[in-house]
Amino acid sequence: MTSLNKGANLPIGATAVRAVLGWSAGPGVPDVDASALLLGGDGRVRSDADFVFYNQPRHASGAVSHHGKRPGADTIAVDLGAIEPGIERVVFGASADGGSFGQVPGLHLLLLDAVSGAELVRFDMAAGTETAYVSGELYRRAGAWKFRAVGQGYAHGLAGLATDYGISVNEDPAPTTSAVPAPAPEPAPAPAAVPAAGAVRLTKGEELLPPEVRERLSLRKRQVAVSLSKHGVGALTARVILVLDASGSMAFHYSRGTVARVAERMAAVAAQLDDDGEMQAWTFASSPARLPDLVIAELPEWLRLHVRVGELSLFSRRKPRKGLVPGQVDMRAVGVGNEEQKVIAQVRAYVRESPVPDPTLVLFFSDGGVYRDNAIERELRAAVEEPLFWQFIGLGRANYGVLERFDTLPGRRVDNVGFFAVDDIETLSDPELYDRLLSEFPSWIRAARQAGILG
Repeated sequence: MTSLNKGANLPIGATAVRAVLGWSAGPGVPDVDASALLLGGDGRVRSDADFVFYNQPRHASGAVSHHGKRPGADTIAVDLGAIEPGIERVVFGASADGGSFGQVPGLHLLLLDAVSGAELVRFDMAAGTETAYVSGELYRRAGAWKFRAVGQGYAHGLAGLATDYGISVNEDPAPTTSAVPAPAPEPAPAPAAVPAAGAVRLTKGEELLPPEVRERLSLRKRQVAVSLSKHGVGALTARVILVLDASGSMAFHYSRGTVARVAERMAAVAAQLDDDGEMQAWTFASSPARLPDLVIAELPEWLRLHVRVGELSLFSRRKPRKGLVPGQVDMRAVGVGNEEQKVIAQVRAYVRESPVPDPTLVLFFSDGGVYRDNAIERELRAAVEEPLFWQFIGLGRANYGVLERFDTLPGRRVDNVGFFAVDDIETLSDPELYDRLLSEFPSWIRAARQAGILG
């Protein structure tokens, strides 16, 4: 075994390793947790899914996992052969709960060969007031892996460490559910006349809404009808499904009420296209979760109970959630990463298992950080022959990967995907939003009918 000093490095010949963070546990010693960040060539994570820690113990690739904790030791396992090509470094972090690392005696890192169990490296560390720490890192050099002893502390805990590497942190979310959304911007005035073919539909339960919500919904339904008329569609019936990104980077959009206001604007699309007064909804991050159906008559309460990012900050430990009402999703089970392909698969399964005579429009909101491109492409290609159209809306100018490129990919009988992104969706007027939202759906319906996908 080689003992390293801070800043030193060593080639690693093993194909898989275990990084064991060790210390002398005892009375008054803070609890210590190990973590890992998978970084690209720019020194940052691709998305929050590239952070492995106690609330997200396994990377989607399976290459890095939080392998288990015992008194005085916590382990991260790394399969070097399974690390994706875009990952250049695996950084080993740690956090101290209930004190600083200066109160943790015998702090050290052992790097073991995961196959033979042989000790490859030992790095002894000393710290002061820091509450988070980077012990070491694995990094690629000329096609091979090396280990570097880092020994760098952070005064602002695990959140401070993670933020430095590109993790989006929401430190102070609401303790239970999100606040009732602030009043939405005043919708644009309805046009003086609407073609008869685009008449506004009366929605079941609409009369039960508070007057101001009912008025916003009515004006927006009228605008949806106008937008459809612009694209050559008159009377149209369709099922509408809403999908909301709940990954860690979305925290800002939730905390300022943007997502709740977007959901209210999408309720008008469902209300105009389908008069049953309901819209199916999903949320997703590392895992998907189906939300209770959005019932138009219960719109304000649905927004209050079901459009939220969670009940605790990213790094708080999972504890039994108290106070969930029936049907409410505990968002901690959804995680913080980006796994769009999983929710796409769930929506596809729902459409297959719950057929309707009308087409289905999926309104899918994301703020980017897409990296599971191949898996997402497989799902969307398989969905080409299904009676549903995927409209992706980007919240910000981030990396949307295949969601943005899918429009141009060859080898499909019909184009079943639309995409657009906006810097700030709240600055987009209702007429412009609905025009962009519904620009490709009508042409897909015509193409899908010609191809025999729709009856």
